[in-house]
Amino acid sequence: MSRTLVQPIGQKRLTNVAVVRLRKHGNRFEIACYPNTVLSWRSGVEKDLDEVLQSHTVYSNVSKGVLAKSKDLVAAFGTDDQSRICLEILKKGELQVAGKERESILSNQFRDIATIVMQKTYNPETQRPYTINMIERLMREIHFAVDPNSSSKKQALEVIQELQKHFPIKRCPLRIRVAAPEEEVRTLLDKLNAWKASIISKEASANQLSIVFELEPSLYKECHDFVMNNVHGRFEVLAHSLYVDGDTQVEQYNDHEDLPAPLPKDTREPVLELNEKLEKQTISAKGGPSEGQQKQNKCNTCNASFENPMLYREHHKSEWHKHNMKRKTRQLPPLSEEDCMADMDLGDSKSDLKDYSF
Repeated sequence: MSRTLVQPIGQKRLTNVAVVRLRKHGNRFEIACYPNTVLSWRSGVEKDLDEVLQSHTVYSNVSKGVLAKSKDLVAAFGTDDQSRICLEILKKGELQVAGKERESILSNQFRDIATIVMQKTYNPETQRPYTINMIERLMREIHFAVDPNSSSKKQALEVIQELQKHFPIKRCPLRIRVAAPEEEVRTLLDKLNAWKASIISKEASANQLSIVFELEPSLYKECHDFVMNNVHGRFEVLAHSLYVDGDTQVEQYNDHEDLPAPLPKDTREPVLELNEKLEKQTISAKGGPSEGQQKQNKCNTCNASFENPMLYREHHKSEWHKHNMKRKTRQLPPLSEEDCMADMDLGDSKSDLKDYSF
């Protein structure tokens, strides 16, 4: 019986390796890294270099185990210190990944970019945000390609500019709160009027006025600098998108309810009206809820107002609100609570008759 003689080989086989490649001075240099650690090191999550590099050795071909020549290292990097060269390749080199892994990375980044675009935009014709599926379809129609070397946020802003050339899409306004001293209120209001900002609410305290308004994102830096340097007030960004608590919770939608509620139009007040009312305003320490608070506790879907935020939040969990959300997707008017219950009972009766029909 013949036996095969298995002899050891003098080649170090590197398996399960993430290869980082850098081309310089016409030569190819590679380093062997542990899988799933290169991106963590570049993002600052991983600090220990030994947890990233499998060996402090520079190769010309990792898969074949061919080491780089010293003269090539000196010509390309000016030194033959392999640890320093490995660090430079790790920073500037290109991570080599398999086809399926690259496809998965690009697909996830494409989804991340579409999510950012969805959160930052809306349809100005319907005053409704786009769904994630609609954004992805529009991105494919303009033949958008993901750049793995660029951040998702930067690419999302570029996508928005490109989509605005072909489709009705607009950046969501920033919702900002500014607290300004009384002597600077008139200057702030004049500036908001020049920016065409929309006032959401106002609240006066002892020596200052707090204003919540919506502003175009392109004016963010100018507004921030003006408030901090000229008005000497407090600046706070409340929201970057259209979504309002209560109307956009995921669990409140079924498969046919993918369109969030429209922007509330009756809560905005022109800056000029506020400027005129400010002169006649009298601050009262006691009294019932203000008009702004009542509007904030109003459900635009059901056309109902609530006395306090607790009842307002409980309402969005009720069957009444869910039923009106379904009617809204079918372009039907909202029902009162009594009519809603009757309509739901009628629907249950029809479904029972279908079960017994032949």
